[in-house]
Amino acid sequence: MPKSSLPVIDSFDRKILNIVQVSNRITSDKIADQIGLSPAAVQRRLKRLRAEKVIEADVAVVNPKVVGHAMTFVVQVALERERVDLMHNFKKDMQANPAVQQCYYVTGSSDFILIVTARDMEGYDTFTRETFFDNANIKSFQTNVVMDAVKVGLSLNIEEDAEN
Repeated sequence: MPKSSLPVIDSFDRKILNIVQVSNRITSDKIADQIGLSPAAVQRRLKRLRAEKVIEADVAVVNPKVVGHAMTFVVQVALERERVDLMHNFKKDMQANPAVQQCYYVTGSSDFILIVTARDMEGYDTFTRETFFDNANIKSFQTNVVMDAVKVGLSLNIEEDAEN
């Protein structure tokens, strides 16, 4: 999006965004008390921020180990050919694959960086066979096994004095 078409976000919006990134279950009343607006004004702002896709989703963060996804992998993928149709197909496949938590198209020696979860090494082996070995456009992939998730999150530091 060009900068001119970005939604306008003022200091109250920034305060609201910082609060709801910590917990989206906090009430409008509590947000209002913290930032000095009425609950109705907070609700209107939240509705606008969602409509403008500033807030893309309200989700619960699930502990992967508790639900049986004990292993996390950081995978670098290099494609054989970087044709537009092949790139599009790979992106579409990654979006549809439930084991892929995040997929980034990157510069450098790899074309993509994936964050993948699996129950165990056998599950990851199945993922690689189905996703990489059966795809003629995969040149190579390199896997790093996550030993300790030191910090995991998608929260952004939204500075209250920053301009759009």
